[in-house]
Amino acid sequence: MFGIGFPELLLLMAIALIVLGPKRLPDLAKALGRGISEFKKATDELKQTIHEETRAAEQQDRPIGQGKLTPPGSLADPYSVSTEQEDAPVADEAPAVHSETAGEAERSGSPHG
Repeated sequence: MFGIGFPELLLLMAIALIVLGPKRLPDLAKALGRGISEFKKATDELKQTIHEETRAAEQQDRPIGQGKLTPPGSLADPYSVSTEQEDAPVADEAPAVHSETAGEAERSGSPHG
């Protein structure tokens, strides 16, 4: 409760008793209790409203067929071999890579020479 322990609460009650007096203290406690009760009620209503609105928004965002399950036989077999990949021609050689000679590197100002 707001980081207030029992000793601090006793001290606050003693100060309130001294400042307000014994006649006005019960009225203040009743008013404070009502205020806290109304505050809790308002926060509970706000939480409920937020929960309902987010749930309604999630219902609107969900695709129509999302909840349906697919039958076990309708999925593709991940272990089947594709014949299209087997029939594709394979290149014999990779393209040759051209490299600069030391003289060309010096003329071009490359730091590799």
